[in-house]
Amino acid sequence: MTMELGQSLPESPEELLRHVEGVVIPSHETLLKLEKEGKILAGGDMSGRRGSVMILEADSNAEVSQILATMPLWATQKTEVIPLENFEERQTMHRQLAERLKAAAG
Repeated sequence: MTMELGQSLPESPEELLRHVEGVVIPSHETLLKLEKEGKILAGGDMSGRRGSVMILEADSNAEVSQILATMPLWATQKTEVIPLENFEERQTMHRQLAERLKAAAG
């Protein structure tokens, strides 16, 4: 999953301080908590950019949405969720496809 700032930051120092204290810091606290709980398997902030990348462990798309909703940053971030399949399951599918293609080819 990637999360990247989808809007410009507040311009005044006072507004930026409110954003950092009210949105950024609480969201990072949530990310640290999720990492400690094992929900975030790997991840971190993008170097030189305003965003994060993470591998999130979830049982469903609904759980991903619920987790995202706990982060104040979610309202200001452009988020992309890419569901992953494990390599073993995909390899099994490829082998089955190869067998069907061999059978069809005669």
